[in-house]
Amino acid sequence: MKTLPRSLASTWGTTAAERTISFPCDHYLTPFDAAYFRAVPVQAPAPIVFRWLCQLRVAPYSYDWIDNGGHLSPRELIPGLDQLQVGQSMCTIFQLVDFEPNRHLTLRLSSPRARAFFGEVTISYVILPQEDAWCRLVVKLLVCYPPGFTGAVMRPWLPWGDLFMMRKQLLTLKHLAERQSKEILWKIPHK
Repeated sequence: MKTLPRSLASTWGTTAAERTISFPCDHYLTPFDAAYFRAVPVQAPAPIVFRWLCQLRVAPYSYDWIDNGGHLSPRELIPGLDQLQVGQSMCTIFQLVDFEPNRHLTLRLSSPRARAFFGEVTISYVILPQEDAWCRLVVKLLVCYPPGFTGAVMRPWLPWGDLFMMRKQLLTLKHLAERQSKEILWKIPHK
């Protein structure tokens, strides 16, 4: 039976160059035990991608039956969610610790129960604009595992569990941002 390489769980979708850039989360968790990276290309401009990231205030956009109580994450933008303030709740168990409009959101695990299980976690969602109104959505997740038995169990399982959930989240946000970008393009009068 063929096994998947461990590096897939640590670097899914990213390039070597993307993994060397400085991320805002680097300032919020030092020292850390592990860094995990995820990325997707998005055929939408940075402001649209960022606006969808702001939706993380109300839902995780992953497997809703697992992490959203079975409720579907909204498929339309909710007015006002782009009015960000440090300290706001994100994805139900995180808190917004830093942001730059159209550039990044940085979150820290805030739920005491989740921290006892996963340890200290910070995440930066960074938008890297590219040519022709598309971008790369690159995520860096830093983890300081909890001590003892829980930490020993989390070390091999968290990278794969996070990849499973975050891959779905990023692909969902990508789909919604690309759909909105196409809708906007269709509304522009063509000569």
